[in-house]
Amino acid sequence: MRQDIEQLFERYQQCFVQGLRGEADLETVAGFFAESFITAWPGGVMTGTNDEQLRGVMGKGFDHYRAMGMRDMAVDHVAVHQIDPMHGVASVAWASTFERPGEAPRVVRFSVHYLVQLREGDARIFGWIAGDEEAELRAQGITS
Repeated sequence: MRQDIEQLFERYQQCFVQGLRGEADLETVAGFFAESFITAWPGGVMTGTNDEQLRGVMGKGFDHYRAMGMRDMAVDHVAVHQIDPMHGVASVAWASTFERPGEAPRVVRFSVHYLVQLREGDARIFGWIAGDEEAELRAQGITS
């Protein structure tokens, strides 16, 4: 399971960086997620479906990150807690690099906890729990 999940996030990172370059393959990115999902963040809890609306949100997300100056997103570390043979929680430590005109590059680190299911030899994200990334970006002077 650990290897499947680590490979999932290696591929996810590669696709995320493509999205930051304006070359997002939204079908591939959506393929990392199960047909339905749940997400929790400081603003609440939401469920969703892996559909065209999700792809639209993903595309807008890449545009938003690019506009803020995000140029890279890298996995620092993946810790996997196996729940049973099919399910696990992956705690992923991310490092995002921001480069804005007239400023030195800055790295902002944060963690997201992903609910992952292995099905037919394929790992898919069916949920994620994120902290207050906006507060961290404000604290680092990325946003106001």
